[in-house]
Amino acid sequence: MSLDQQTLRRSAALASIAVAALLLALKGWAAWRTGSTAMVGSLADTLLDLVASLATLTGVWIASQPDDEKHRFGHGKAEAIAAMFQVVLISISALAIAARGIEQFLAGSRTEAAAEGIGVSLVAIVATFALLAWQRYVIRRTSSIAIETDHVHYQSDLLLNLGVIAALGLDQYAGIAGADPLFGLLIGGWLGWNAWQASQKAIMQLMDREWPDEKRERFLEVMARQPDLRGVHDLRTRTSGNRDFVQFHVWIDPAMTVREAHKVMDDIERRLHAEFPEVEILIHPDPDGLVDEVGIAAQDVLPGSPSPG
Repeated sequence: MSLDQQTLRRSAALASIAVAALLLALKGWAAWRTGSTAMVGSLADTLLDLVASLATLTGVWIASQPDDEKHRFGHGKAEAIAAMFQVVLISISALAIAARGIEQFLAGSRTEAAAEGIGVSLVAIVATFALLAWQRYVIRRTSSIAIETDHVHYQSDLLLNLGVIAALGLDQYAGIAGADPLFGLLIGGWLGWNAWQASQKAIMQLMDREWPDEKRERFLEVMARQPDLRGVHDLRTRTSGNRDFVQFHVWIDPAMTVREAHKVMDDIERRLHAEFPEVEILIHPDPDGLVDEVGIAAQDVLPGSPSPG
């Protein structure tokens, strides 16, 4: 991971911490002034934002550490672990907000000081928009899953703050009883859905799932242009944090010396790195036609390659 990418990741994590700390203070005051269930839900979400952002910063820092004797594939999965920690916090927040919404709905509670609550929510929307813009830039440059999960969470904050404004407006100015706890329930459901969505990519990384079909096919198309490749089998791909790994077996002329075969492997790797510079590649040479594997690992996956033998 380059120094520039490390700096961008840390800057995005620190920015989210700063925004969460600012909004926590503002929403704490607004929740006390309004008594709004939706605002309390927004406050709880912001508190979890702060904790999650601290977890993101920790995960990003660990993932940026260089390989060592006990972590030969790096520390990239720390980002996926940080993302899963955020998912747990979002889920807890969703359940707590939904429970309070039901309680307040049954009690018939009403809100107060709607203007202050609406003003705080507008400030929160502006600050969140600025943070999301910076996070999008960092994600494009670094592909950080921890920042991406944080980004998903803060996207939901936009709707959450709009929900608070609608809840306060309907309760105070339109006189619609039950609007505030109802929006609290809707916010809880929205957060729960976002927790589910955010968990999927992190789980795929932790489970070493193969690359998406489109990315895998693009890699195979580049491989098919390599003149030294007679066939490829046992192709395996995975992603850890911002690092991609791929390994495969290739068929080569069995009459080659070890030195000649090594040179061919280096040439193949160099040309693949020209198109996929960040991918770590491990190539295993086999004599032309030899297949020791069974099942899908034995199948030639190289587009347009002749049958072995």
